[in-house]
Amino acid sequence: MIEAKIEEYTLQYESAGRDAMIQEIRLEHFSNDRRGFLVRVADPQNRTLVLTMPNRWKGIRKDELENGNRIQGKGVWILVHGNYSEDEDGDNSYDDVLEIANHRLPDGSLLQIGKDPEEREDFLERFQTIFAGIMIPVVLLGFIAGSFLAIRALRPIKDLNRTARDIINTGKIDSRVPSSQTGDDLDELIQLFNDMLEKIRTLITGMREALDNVAHDLRTPVTRLRGVVEMALQREYDENALREALMDCAEESERMTTMLNTLMDISEAETGVMKLALEKANYSSLVSEVVELYQYVAEDKGVTIGTELPDKVEGYADTNRMRQVVANLIDNAIKYTNRGGQVEVNATRVDDEISISIKDNGVGISPDDLPRIFDRLYRGDKSRSRRGLGLGLSLVKAVVHAHGGRIEVQSQVEKGTQIILYLPLQ
Repeated sequence: MIEAKIEEYTLQYESAGRDAMIQEIRLEHFSNDRRGFLVRVADPQNRTLVLTMPNRWKGIRKDELENGNRIQGKGVWILVHGNYSEDEDGDNSYDDVLEIANHRLPDGSLLQIGKDPEEREDFLERFQTIFAGIMIPVVLLGFIAGSFLAIRALRPIKDLNRTARDIINTGKIDSRVPSSQTGDDLDELIQLFNDMLEKIRTLITGMREALDNVAHDLRTPVTRLRGVVEMALQREYDENALREALMDCAEESERMTTMLNTLMDISEAETGVMKLALEKANYSSLVSEVVELYQYVAEDKGVTIGTELPDKVEGYADTNRMRQVVANLIDNAIKYTNRGGQVEVNATRVDDEISISIKDNGVGISPDDLPRIFDRLYRGDKSRSRRGLGLGLSLVKAVVHAHGGRIEVQSQVEKGTQIILYLPLQ
């Protein structure tokens, strides 16, 4: 405020001269008095030319301003006036203090502007009171809000820990972490954790079902083996009977060996270690040979097999594995097609791929079973009324993927199923 007042009078001096500036100071006497300004102009010899001051400073003499008790420094000096005293701590103090700034004008005259710091101190005291009155509630509110937000932010972590502890203690993975649906990183972590639990539960359920299926499918041939052996032991020595018993045992052993070998083939294909004996092959001939092989099976069941194959489509493949694939698909199509039904086998070349389609108008696959038909040992026929291991489609998928191909399945209940293989020719 003092510097602004100095600048104001300095501009007046520069525009109209010292006398005009003095006249302006006299005209602003009442305004400066009300605002608490002391204004003094002195000549180069420090003789006072004009002096205006507030009423409470009327006791200050001119000689005090010219040579008075003051503390000089950085262009501002402090005039002390009034009764001297010493407080309890031994510090010196005066009743009245006036801050004065000096400014030397170009002609050597001195412009002094002073102001009572009491107004500033009052303002600072009010500011401190207001600041304390605002900051204390703000700090309390910040502490309360911070505690609330911290508890809210840590709640998902606590829920996560509690769910994990429950799963560890009980061994049940049905527990899920409640989601806050906030969409933040913690909520995304909870969603991923729940998805992981669901995936683990699905895998464990699949493993249990697979073990149940393996136990069921192995129990049947083992039971037959034991029955045949017991019957052979109970009979008197009969070469023909013993030969027949050994043939039955060999047949059941072959059934178990086939199942175990198929499981091994699927595992090798899924882990990428299946060895393929790739050679140049004519897919049209390969499919035609398999269809011809199953013509007799289809005729016995009263099912018609129709084909639409190109003359020649050559590509690189493991012919034995691909015969297994096509044979499994045609066998399934005949098995699940009722008497009088039809199975269509088509092949088409599209760019560098060949598509092989096996379509039937049989019982179809239910929407619940469709996503799992390629799982190991999964059988949609829970009653197991149809003979099979539940490994055919798993092996089909494994071999097709080992060749770098893909499979599409379309099915409707009571309308039929279509399975399409897409295989690269190169």
